[in-house]
Amino acid sequence: MATEPETPVAALAAEPAVPSLVDRYFTRWYKADVKGKPCEDHCILQHSNRICVITLAGSHPVLQSGKAIKSISYQISTNCSRLQNKVSGKFKRGAQFLTELAPLCKIYCSDGEEYTIYSCVRGRLMEVNENILHKPSILQEKPSTEGYIAVVLPKFEESKSITEGLLTQKQYEEVMVKRINATTATS
Repeated sequence: MATEPETPVAALAAEPAVPSLVDRYFTRWYKADVKGKPCEDHCILQHSNRICVITLAGSHPVLQSGKAIKSISYQISTNCSRLQNKVSGKFKRGAQFLTELAPLCKIYCSDGEEYTIYSCVRGRLMEVNENILHKPSILQEKPSTEGYIAVVLPKFEESKSITEGLLTQKQYEEVMVKRINATTATS
């Protein structure tokens, strides 16, 4: 018995979607409730060459509820600006060294809220994304690609251990389910 030919739409739906560049080359790690602040989650994209790209997790308040970003500042204190980071040479001389809780930038929203974004991994600061200073909306529109916060290079000896305090994609999804269940139980 002959089967009917598939429609082009059905054939396209049956084909698996091509993974994005980020999904193909990076492993996603998450830090939930950074510094004890609820829902202020960060996402760390770790490449196979151990470089880490610091981004906001999808559940971060800046990406939720239509918040408008007024400005972003890499000026951490009067004496420390992440924009002054100048890296050169094979051994990355001049890079600022970061701890897990080193602030990278501050995001100021139009509703008066202020969010500090932290490194979440130990290593050398390779670069900060200056594009988000001029166009803060890309932080919300494309948080995993053009809207990244910074690039950090962990020490080679520590590259395996940097993920010890971080959550995998599956663990993070479980945290999100618990949050949703907790909020629905209280309301």
